[in-house]
Amino acid sequence: MPSRDETDLSQGGLAFAKLMEAIETGEFQPGDRLREVEVAQRFNLSRTPIREALRRLEAENIIEHRPRIGAVIRSLSRTEVVELYEMRLVLERTAAEMAAKHAAAAEVDALATLNEQIARAVKNPAQAAAINQQFHRSIYLAARNRFLLESARGINNALLLLGPTTLADAERITTVARQHSQIIDAISVGDIEGAGAAAEAHLETSLRHRLSVMGA
Repeated sequence: MPSRDETDLSQGGLAFAKLMEAIETGEFQPGDRLREVEVAQRFNLSRTPIREALRRLEAENIIEHRPRIGAVIRSLSRTEVVELYEMRLVLERTAAEMAAKHAAAAEVDALATLNEQIARAVKNPAQAAAINQQFHRSIYLAARNRFLLESARGINNALLLLGPTTLADAERITTVARQHSQIIDAISVGDIEGAGAAAEAHLETSLRHRLSVMGA
């Protein structure tokens, strides 16, 4: 039988995982208040592991505590969004270039399959967004560099704070799928410079669209 400490730890880990999943899927969004009692009821857990999970989220800079309000999921400012995309551009250009060096044919085929699924998800933005995350993660894995992958993981929390997906309409999804195809084509023939350039163009387009959604 596990000790009380082990049980508390596992419950805290479960609470953290559930909260992270809820943020990733958009169930909780930037600006939302996380009331300890309500979250505990939603996940059918006691308040102690929820409190532990909230502390961990705060330590990882996903939530902040505001006076007289409590725990709130952070919202990125326009400047922070630009800074985040600047880092993404550097990392994803590098990932695409290294994938062009190292990706196996099966990995290229998997990227193409994921992109086809994105293109077909024109009526389901949430599904398109989830597959899109998997697509970009697959490029990092194909790059065969554990340090690059670790650097990418370092900005994952910030990506959660971008808010609702920008893949909200058929035109936008079609644009993303077309740009993904350009990245895949370059990777498939080992075109290092072309893969990097295609990835950079894709991120620049994504940033422009994100800023237009945020407004002036």
